[in-house]
Amino acid sequence: MTDLIPNAVQQQDNVKNIYTALKNEILNLTIPPGTIISESEICGRFSVSRTPVRSVFQRLSDIRLIKIIPYKETRVTLINLHQIKQMIYMRTAIESKVVRDFIDLGDTLLMEKLRYLLRKQIVLLKTDFTPRDFYNEDSAFHRIWFSAMDMDFLWRKIQHAQVHYTRFRMLDIVGVRNFNAIVKEHEKLFSIIENKKKGEVEPFLTNHFNGGIKRLGKRIYNEYAGYFESSGRDA
Repeated sequence: MTDLIPNAVQQQDNVKNIYTALKNEILNLTIPPGTIISESEICGRFSVSRTPVRSVFQRLSDIRLIKIIPYKETRVTLINLHQIKQMIYMRTAIESKVVRDFIDLGDTLLMEKLRYLLRKQIVLLKTDFTPRDFYNEDSAFHRIWFSAMDMDFLWRKIQHAQVHYTRFRMLDIVGVRNFNAIVKEHEKLFSIIENKKKGEVEPFLTNHFNGGIKRLGKRIYNEYAGYFESSGRDA
């Protein structure tokens, strides 16, 4: 019996590590939408049996990052543009309210922290950074008002809900690579907050969150067409 305990623990660790690796690679577009992945391929890559890999595949399927067709194939799901537009609509409504409350808070120390995070983005652009590095700094910037208003739970819910949107944001970052434009928008948002222009928050965030769709433009329908569901509606 005691010999089984280390094996069970090792298997749990295997599942966790493989799940984290594959999830990040799918979200980062290292494994692009539409890619077929196999149990045997993943078993070989991580030197594990099929049991933990099947557990990982089920978890990835549960959050709709892969689609398992029994006895046929397992494929990374395509991006649903219709869901992305709904996510943008929801996030704009929620985050506009949170930012306005953050402005009312009027915390000088938090404003300095926000200024610091903005400066980190500017400095990052001068380094040999990866798209994921930029995405992380982008997220840290937006998270600050959720944390300041004690709404980390809401932030985590938004992150969990936006599987398709996360991949779309990475496509925007990787495909367009117009990092300066995004940082300039963050500078504008900082100015709005600093000058307490609450009436400008929602119009700005509407444009900011829809920026990826505008930047990618027709490339969504030609160059990256294979990354998207053809109907664009909910699966």
